Amino acid sequence: MKRVVTATVIAAFLLTPLPSFAGSKVEKILETERKCKSTKAVAHAAPKVSPPKMLLKKPIKSITFVTNCGNIVVEPLNNLAPLTVTAITALAKGGFYNHTLCHRMMNDGAYFLQCGDPTVSGFGGPAWQPYADENLPVDGPANYPAGTVAMANSGPNTNGSQFFLVYQDTQFDPDYTIWGKITSGLNIVKAIGMGGVKGGGSVGTPAIKIAIESVIIN
Repeated sequence: MKRVVTATVIAAFLLTPLPSFAGSKVEKILETERKCKSTKAVAHAAPKVSPPKMLLKKPIKSITFVTNCGNIVVEPLNNLAPLTVTAITALAKGGFYNHTLCHRMMNDGAYFLQCGDPTVSGFGGPAWQPYADENLPVDGPANYPAGTVAMANSGPNTNGSQFFLVYQDTQFDPDYTIWGKITSGLNIVKAIGMGGVKGGGSVGTPAIKIAIESVIIN
């Protein structure tokens, strides 16, 4: 199953100018590259994790993605997306995201870093039945503000493990469950975005390698 980006969406977004990389932005990219540690993360088969049997009884305060470039802390929207937060929590506690490369980035029109596929193919996910969409945004300008965390999917109600981290206000199809907000580490995602796509272009593998090494649930 292909995730998030459709040819129509990409074509529409190609009309939007690229962000400027001048001055301090270049310095920020280089600083992030220096801070990023080497990682042993490589493409691998998706671990088997049991699906949750019920919704979480207690709200989750934070989900911290420990990456080789620093910690990205997400405040989950427990009340607005309880099914999704439950699924993400179960996957995280089961080690699904450990040593997993973030495999896709878009930096033209839509600005996000996509993670959560151990296979790095864009098709990987848990061996569960897909689960329903929640908390879909309205259609309109900046309907995915900077700091938004949303699920990737291949159509209505096909959520699995992949998600994207929005690092600049983005107008996107209103089809993706918003389940969290970045409270710390947005600067890391921005710098990865400004680092560009490997080989050039507006969508593809991030030029700066970033991997989720582990996940902390509080």
